This record gives sequence, structure tokens and C-alpha cells, in this order.
Amino acid sequence: MPTERITFPGHAGDRLAARLDLPKDTPLATALFAHCFTCGKDIAAARRIAQRLSAMGIAVLRFDFTGLGHSCGEFANTTFHSNVGDLKAAADYLEGRGMAPSLLIGHSLGGAAVLRAAPDIGSARAVATIGAPFDPDHVTHNFADALDRIEEEGQAQVDLGGRPVTIGRDFVRDVKAQELEPVIGSLKKALLVLHAPRDAVVDISNATRIFTAAKHPKSFVTLDDADHLVSSPEDAEYVAEVIAAWADRYLDLPAPAPPIGAPEGVVRVTEAAADGFLQDIQNGPHHHALADEPEAYGGSNRGMSPYGFLSAGLGACTSMTIRMYARRKGWPLTGISVDVTHDKVHAQDAGTSATTRVDRFVRRITLEGDLDADQRARLLEIADKCPVHKTLEQGAEIETELA
Repeated sequence: MPTERITFPGHAGDRLAARLDLPKDTPLATALFAHCFTCGKDIAAARRIAQRLSAMGIAVLRFDFTGLGHSCGEFANTTFHSNVGDLKAAADYLEGRGMAPSLLIGHSLGGAAVLRAAPDIGSARAVATIGAPFDPDHVTHNFADALDRIEEEGQAQVDLGGRPVTIGRDFVRDVKAQELEPVIGSLKKALLVLHAPRDAVVDISNATRIFTAAKHPKSFVTLDDADHLVSSPEDAEYVAEVIAAWADRYLDLPAPAPPIGAPEGVVRVTEAAADGFLQDIQNGPHHHALADEPEAYGGSNRGMSPYGFLSAGLGACTSMTIRMYARRKGWPLTGISVDVTHDKVHAQDAGTSATTRVDRFVRRITLEGDLDADQRARLLEIADKCPVHKTLEQGAEIETELA
């Protein structure tokens, strides 16, 4: 996916570092992503969510809050309110580019921040939170033993996940003063709450309170045994897939006009993981699938193989062609299933004179309904007339060029 490295002024004017992940074509919508407490824009879950959304045509801006990652400023001087201010600044930046965000996504404390910022971002139509606390004050338990020192000295360095972080008194006081319940209750935007029951950092009860405080439309999805950072590739994939499917429902993404001569539009395949073979397959904003290879061949087995998709195309086209014919004839066909297997065999095994190996697809068609023998025989003949069957049988011309 194309990515722009940009900076924009945060709540206090400090330059904030960001990545704007863009679709290849004109964006159909824009999402704004807020990272977890002291994390950063580049954690694995954020990257995968951005990949998945950009594949379906949604641009994603993810940035480092003031004083974190590659952003300027002093984190010790920030507060929960300043984080919210940074979010609004990011939304203003996007609006200035004609890309006002319609989807807000927040992870952990970033989830609480997007809930608080959402009423002030008029373009936002939907909000998704991942492992978010109901009370922003919840984060202080990560450095509870330093609270007295922070209050007395104004700030203190604490260890968070093996990293030294300086926490200021204003931050502690600000998160303690936050009350999100009335904000959530009057959100008036679609809400998706994702949380893991075994989250050891932010207890699942926080998700219950967020969900209870919200009014419909609202959705809750459990992340099972995912950790708080959603560090597992499988869990990150699941989160990305859920957010994408949910956003498609609430953002009303317009389907782009198909290219001339290609009425079905462009099927776009984008690599999702450089260390394996996982691929995002997108046909317009609404149709997505994953392609992969089995683990035995170096893949992660999270999607069908390329030949699996080829077999699926043959099976689907066969079933549709049979249904079309039976419907036109008014025959009592009540159900169809097509099992397709693929193998490579010697050409002579396939009844040709060539000496090379060829691809063999075997279809096993099941027809349900009160059909007589002649009708069944005719439908079997019709199966051979499906367009994909003819394409495979006759071969195709493939033209390849570099973009």
C-alpha cells in the first residue's frame, strides 16, 4: 500500500509524526487511528488494520502522540486532554486535505481518547475501540507504586514494558478527573467494542461498561485469548477483518466505477505479510478474501491457495450456470453443490497426445430436487457451458506490465 510519511502540528504546535496509508485509487473514506498508552503508530496491530482498510479503499492516518515515537514535544507535559487535542488536530489536518475522517479507531487509552474526541469530530460516523478502559484513570495502575512520587515531585520516571517513561503530575490528575459515561451515552455514532476476556492490562469489565453506556447502533466482539497489545498475527488479522466488515456496514462506501472493458472491476491483490505468503484480495470496497499457502509450504494457512481460488471460480460458475438454466426451464431443482478437486497429471492421462503435464479439475455435482433422468443429464451437459469452464478449457491470453 502507498504510505506517506507526514508531520502536522499537534495540540500545542509540536510536530507530530504520522503515516498516511493510502489505497492505490482515490480513497472512499478515511480512518483515524489512536495508539495505546505510550506505544506508537507502528505496532503490529495498527499496521495490519491500516493494511486491511486501505485494501478496501479506506485511507488510514496513524500518528504518534506528543512526545512519543517520532513526534516532537515532551510526553511528561502531556495529559489525557492533550491526547484528545492531538486527535482533533489530526482530524483537522485530514479535513484540510479533503479527507475528513469518518471512522475513528482507538487502542487501549487511545480508545478512551477517541471516545472523548468523537463528539468534536463532526465527520466521524463510526468509532471502534480495542481493549479500551472505561475510566482513563485505569492506566495509572501500571505505575501505581510511583504515584506518590509523581504527586510530590511533579513527575517521575517509571518502567512500562521495559521502557523508561516520564509521567507528569498533570497527566495523573487529568485521567483521574475523566468521566466518559455521559460522553458515550450521547455519542450518536455507531460503536464497535473489541476486547479480550483475558486482557491482563485492561479488564474485560471495562468493555461491559462502555457497551452498557452506549446506545445503539453498538456491537461487541470478543477477542478470546488475545493479549492487550494484540501482538499475535492471527489476532491482529481477526481484529482487522472485523473492523473492516463492520465499517463497510456503517460508512456506506461507494463502489468505484469499473474500468472500461472490465465490467466486473479490478481484482486487487496486495501482499499482507512479507515474511510469508498472506495476500489481501479485494474487488471493490465490499468483497474481500485472503489468499495464502499451507504451513507446509511456508504460509500461515489463513486463506485458500491460489489454486483453491481457481477451483472455487470453476465451482461457483458451474453452480450459477446450472441454476440459471433450471430457473429458465422451471425445473424443480432445489439445491446444487459442486465439489472441485485439482491435480496435475500427465497429458496422456487426460486423453491428449501431448507429453507434458496438464492441470486436471474434477467436478462432482450434486443436484437436489424431484428431477427425472433426462433433466439431470441435461443439467450435466449445461455444466460444461459455464464461462469459467470454457476459459480453462480454451486457455487465455495474459498480458503483464509494470505499474
